[in-house]
Amino acid sequence: MNVEYLKNKEFLIKLGNQLRKLRLEGKMTQENLANEIGTTISQISRLERGVLNTSVSTIHAISVALKLPIKDFFDFE
Repeated sequence: MNVEYLKNKEFLIKLGNQLRKLRLEGKMTQENLANEIGTTISQISRLERGVLNTSVSTIHAISVALKLPIKDFFDFE
C-alpha cells in the first residue's frame, strides 16, 4: 500500500477518535450533532470512524456546535 495513503488514513482515524471524544465529553449524541450542523447521523459516524475525509467548513460547524475551538480537534498527537 502507498505510504502516503496509510499516513492519511491514520490521520483521519485520529481526527475521528478526537471528534468522538469531544462529542461525548460535550454530552451530545451523533443524532444531536448531525441535526445541529445539518447533516446525517451516518456522516457523523463515518467521520468518527475515520472513513470520511471532510471539509474545513464541516469541522468549523462541529466546533461551533460543540462550543470548542477548532484547534481542539487536532490536539491528538
